[in-house]
Amino acid sequence: MKAPAFSVCVYCGSKPGADPSYAALATEVGQWIGSHGGQLVYGGGRNGLMGIVAESTMAAGGTVVGIIPRALVEKEWAHHGCTELHVVETMHERKRMMMERADAFLALPGGIGTFEEMFEAWTWRQLGYHDKPVGILSSHGYYDALMRFMEQVVEQGFMGDWQMDLITTGAEPAALLRQLVQSAGLAPTAKTQAL
Repeated sequence: MKAPAFSVCVYCGSKPGADPSYAALATEVGQWIGSHGGQLVYGGGRNGLMGIVAESTMAAGGTVVGIIPRALVEKEWAHHGCTELHVVETMHERKRMMMERADAFLALPGGIGTFEEMFEAWTWRQLGYHDKPVGILSSHGYYDALMRFMEQVVEQGFMGDWQMDLITTGAEPAALLRQLVQSAGLAPTAKTQAL
């Protein structure tokens, strides 16, 4: 099997959300990763946006690495159709493996699990545990209020502008994904350059 051109860890909801546009967004992200010769790393679930982004990546020709704790195999309906499905013992092991297997990280709409994983990737970058790009896809304004709050955190002196600079935000999936992959220092394949 040919090695993927890049690997993106996507954090997103195990539910589809109230607005059908979220599913369309997950589909677009998966299609972009797959059609550009990439690999998706994600939490291994079959439900909600998680399942949609995985299915879309594979349908577009990409590979998918799912990583799920044993306790969530039934709760999140583990996606046994992944290219690789790793069943691990703890959430810590899951997140560590996701971190190791990815070249970049991207948060789509989701709930507290998505937030926690995204904030951990951001925190670990500021601490120097990794230097991989972290992105937040705020299509349809989903994360706009959160980012305004983070600006307030800076204004109140609990963070610096340099910490905000460690996050890349965008509303358009293809442009943000391309920026993250290039920020990871990966040379686009000919297929990537054409799309």
